[in-house]
Amino acid sequence: MITRERVEEILKESGVLLEGHFLLTSGRHSNKYMQCAKIFRHTKYSEELCGALAELYQDEKIDVVIGPAMGAVQMAYEVSRQIGCENFFTERVDGKMELRRGFEVTPGMRCLLVEDVVTTGGSVKEVAELVKSLGGVVVGIGSIVDRSNGAVDFGFPFKAVYPVEVVSWEAQDCPLCREGKLPAVKPGSRKLPE
Repeated sequence: MITRERVEEILKESGVLLEGHFLLTSGRHSNKYMQCAKIFRHTKYSEELCGALAELYQDEKIDVVIGPAMGAVQMAYEVSRQIGCENFFTERVDGKMELRRGFEVTPGMRCLLVEDVVTTGGSVKEVAELVKSLGGVVVGIGSIVDRSNGAVDFGFPFKAVYPVEVVSWEAQDCPLCREGKLPAVKPGSRKLPE
């Protein structure tokens, strides 16, 4: 199993941890942002971190690994490669997660859902609902980084390679806004809900 020290070394080397004033997809503000997409620029890092996640679910007889696009497309591929199963990704169509491109969850299919970073778990919860509605079995949820340090409850087993508490605030409670620190930047790929 990968050590916490090694994960932190990878996150630093790959430039994942950003500091400043950030607007998260959840609408919350934070002084730290984990840009895990940078991990996937380096196959040596993604192989190591996704391998650690695959190891956490090695005994679960996974049929398919599914990740929400865009952030978890490469991750789903690498975790599935190491488990030895298929991988799909979901896409947001008119604000709703869907399987497209011929991807199909069949009744009883054992699915591992993955996300690079979990803060509130919104995207993965949507994918879980989609899988359940199609008769699939959510075996578990996995992430590289769990910003909630285990506080998110998906109703399914949830395992992360790097659980950490990264403080975030509701916009009206953000001390960075009160102090007039730079406007909050939205670095992620997803737009805020309207």
